[in-house]
Amino acid sequence: MKIDIITIFPKMFESPFAESIVKRAMNEGHVEMETHDLRKWTKDKHKTVDDKPFGGGAGMVMKVEPIYRAVKELKKKNSHIILLSAKGKTYTQTKVRELSKTKHLILICGHYEGIDHRIYEHVVDEVVSIGNYVLTGGEIPAMVVIDSLVRLLPGVVGNPDSIVEESFSDDESERKEYPVYTRPEIFETEEGETWEVPGVLTGGNHSEIERWREENYD
Repeated sequence: MKIDIITIFPKMFESPFAESIVKRAMNEGHVEMETHDLRKWTKDKHKTVDDKPFGGGAGMVMKVEPIYRAVKELKKKNSHIILLSAKGKTYTQTKVRELSKTKHLILICGHYEGIDHRIYEHVVDEVVSIGNYVLTGGEIPAMVVIDSLVRLLPGVVGNPDSIVEESFSDDESERKEYPVYTRPEIFETEEGETWEVPGVLTGGNHSEIERWREENYD
């Protein structure tokens, strides 16, 4: 998978992708990512990416021209173009699985009071929101999308079963995950309390364990 990110704050992506699974996936060639400064596609000396909205109103609006030029240069035949915006359809695990099969993603990070609506109408394939709240820009949502996608790519996660059994693997179900425990079996707090692992999990009866897990999905 190739992912191109269009943003006015490219340095925001340096640290999140320098660690953990995403970094390993890049090093092993499972995903190729490139962050692009939108100002590269401006033509005035001030590298202007925003302007006042027609009709008045608070804040500034991201201009159509640089985004159009950026996408035109980066787009390929198999590209899928996403705008990260609070106006978009809520991101779900179903969408994650769908996008994980895409060969080339272009993610556009919105900012300010919004983006010239012609981008919605003529440039992007879809608009995605990571939740019903407003952030300062689309950079963090883009990181969320990338993290959720990369871990589904073949060979990225060491144990594929961990992906199948995790929260929201089945969007039609309301269940999330069953409780999990690890050693020590008995933990004594500094206040003298004793916290124990449910006995069924340490008894070795796998059918009982599965039954307990089914009954205890949270």
